Amino acid sequence: MGRSAWLGRLLALAWAAGALACAAWAWQGAAPTRVAAGVAATVVAGAWVARWWWRLPDRQLHWDGGAWHRSEPLAGEGAAGRIEPALDLQSALLLRWRGQDGGGDWIWAERSRLPARWDALRRAVYSRADADVLPGAKPPSPRP
Repeated sequence: MGRSAWLGRLLALAWAAGALACAAWAWQGAAPTRVAAGVAATVVAGAWVARWWWRLPDRQLHWDGGAWHRSEPLAGEGAAGRIEPALDLQSALLLRWRGQDGGGDWIWAERSRLPARWDALRRAVYSRADADVLPGAKPPSPRP
C-alpha cells in the first residue's frame, strides 16, 4: 500500500473538474471577486491534496488469521486492528482501518502494487473469520 498512480490520476481529474467549473463560472460573467475566491479555493485544495498524496507512506498490511496488522517498513511492527471494505473496484480497494486504540484511517490498496497476492488480500478482506476465537479451540469436525 502507498502512493498510487491510479489514485493520483483520480485526484487530478477531480481537481481539473473543479478548475473547469471555476472557468465556466467566470465565462458566465460571475463577479470577479467571487471567481477569484473560487480559483483560490481550487488552488489551495489542489495543493493540499497533492501534498497529501505525495506524502502517503508505504505500508504493509498483514492478516494472521485472527487480526489485521498494519506496519510501515522502516518503523517495524505496527498496530493491530480491523478493516472494513468501503469501496471495491475489483483492482483497487478503499478500506477503513480501525485500530485497537480506537483510531481510524483510510487505506487505498490496488492490484498493481503486488499482483501475486491480490486475490489472497481480497479473500482475507471478505473473510468472515472470527477474531474472538478462544485460544486452543479446535475447528468443528468435518464429519456430521
